[in-house]
Amino acid sequence: MENQSRVFAALLPGTGRGSAGIEAEQGLEVRAAARHSPAGTRGREVQVAGTAEVCCPADRASVRVSVGSSKESVNEVTGSVSRRLEYILQAVRQHGISDKDASVRKFLHREADQYRMDAEVVVTFSDFEKMEQVCRVLLEKLDKSVCVGTPQFYHSAECLSRLRRRACVSAVENAQQKASEVSQLLGQTLGPPLLVREEETKEWRNEDDEDGGGGQGAAHLPYLPRIPTITASSRVSVSFSLRDKSRKKL
Repeated sequence: MENQSRVFAALLPGTGRGSAGIEAEQGLEVRAAARHSPAGTRGREVQVAGTAEVCCPADRASVRVSVGSSKESVNEVTGSVSRRLEYILQAVRQHGISDKDASVRKFLHREADQYRMDAEVVVTFSDFEKMEQVCRVLLEKLDKSVCVGTPQFYHSAECLSRLRRRACVSAVENAQQKASEVSQLLGQTLGPPLLVREEETKEWRNEDDEDGGGGQGAAHLPYLPRIPTITASSRVSVSFSLRDKSRKKL
């Protein structure tokens, strides 16, 4: 969606509030502390509503690697599975993946006259190139004795937080640019902001991620994992003070 803005300019004389300075606060709204001019007049203002959209691909992926074995004794089945688990974890470490990003689960049970052990390693990647390298190594070395699942891509909490901030900042930048153009049109100089309020935020998963990018004329490869993207939008309302260009500086 193209950036938009809504502008309302007020050139109203009055009493009780002068030009304002900004006091930084935490949260979505920043209000200005009022200052009274010597003449006691209210400063002129321009009010702008701006919007912006920012898109971001997933920054994390988890891969589930599973192994299993059936043997006549507990020691045999445990040893068989443990050797492959150790190789999987070693391959993960050799590619610079921390142990905290790999979790292991095991389950031992009995099937008729044999013992069955199933185990899985779930690895979280932030580097997708390393993820491809690890999956290739495991498939080449362990072949059919290992099952490497399809990567599951997602957005981390940090990524979503950055996305929301970028959308809000872009909306404010857009509003400031339009307010500056309006002030020039009115023969004024844009002053400091008096009020910044984020009025609406939205997030959605891009539809192209669901339909495989249909309509683009490209054949979809069923085994090629797609990296989902999320778009965040923000709508803000900003008020700026106005100064007359003709006014002499003191």
